[in-house]
Amino acid sequence: MRIDHVEICNFRNYEKAKLDFHEHINVLYGDNAQGKTNILESIFVSGTTKSHKGSKDRELIRIGQEEAHIRVLLTKNDISHRIDMHLRKNKPKGIAIDGIPIRRSSELMGLINIIFFSPEDLKIVKNGPSERRRFINMELSQLDHVYLHDLGEYNKILNQRNKLLKQIYYNPSLKDTLEIWDEQLLDYGCRLIRRRREFVEQLKEIVYHINQKLTGGREQLSVRYEPDAGENEFEKKLKDNTEKDLRFMTTNVGPHRDDLSFFNGDVDLRKYGSQGQQRTCALSLKLAEIELVRQLIHDQPILLLDDVLSELDRNRQNYLLDSIQDTQTIITCTGLEEFIDGS
Repeated sequence: MRIDHVEICNFRNYEKAKLDFHEHINVLYGDNAQGKTNILESIFVSGTTKSHKGSKDRELIRIGQEEAHIRVLLTKNDISHRIDMHLRKNKPKGIAIDGIPIRRSSELMGLINIIFFSPEDLKIVKNGPSERRRFINMELSQLDHVYLHDLGEYNKILNQRNKLLKQIYYNPSLKDTLEIWDEQLLDYGCRLIRRRREFVEQLKEIVYHINQKLTGGREQLSVRYEPDAGENEFEKKLKDNTEKDLRFMTTNVGPHRDDLSFFNGDVDLRKYGSQGQQRTCALSLKLAEIELVRQLIHDQPILLLDDVLSELDRNRQNYLLDSIQDTQTIITCTGLEEFIDGS
């Protein structure tokens, strides 16, 4: 799997740009604030329909313009494909694969598997749980269309239930309709919990061995899935929290509150890990993500490294670069010396 060519028009700070890519390592270098990250972002959007920063479509469009375009030419299993994406300020994005418009953005997911690695990812261990849920959701959504569907349905039901909770505050007679949404929330929520548990189980062994190599065997890293409620207790916890939900007009229990924890032996790295331990843990997690995708899709994902090398010491730089030799990688940095020194 590789990206061959990218064209963007009115995307972020670019009026127009065209780039061809090598099948292995590609380096985009230049001063800060020149738009290197924007190139990576356009590629990520073309493969996932979303910005890695969580930006809205209208924020991706060049200032003063009403729309932006992204075109990506790629090769997968020796077959060429074209993705065309049309971003508009006040309308849903338009997407076409090989010249054929698709009805739902979810149809694009999985055509290419992209892993984005930025300095912010090195903070995933100590940041809030929403970042760790996003990590799980983004990878599983690219790998598993059933999960993507279930996640979308769960979020719709969650939003509808929260709206109903607000309406009940003003019209208590609507409380009888809450059970309908509870049943659906439980159905899709349990599916997410089961798939997330399976994903973390697959990931944890790979993370452990990578971290062993990075630390010279000094640390015993364990990744643990922390569901807000397990499959067997979700229904009871949801019912037990009904009055609280009504009082606060929001749903307080469910996989939208799940988390991951990271332990070195018995030490919780989120709370007590040093900055070095947390960064090594985060690097292990991203490298394990690459390896797991390789195993599951029997191909290489596309890796986007946004100014990460400058954040790592020489040992971790070398380990990262050695790990991605067979993976098409697009790297941004502020100078070639930084990349050459790191490699």
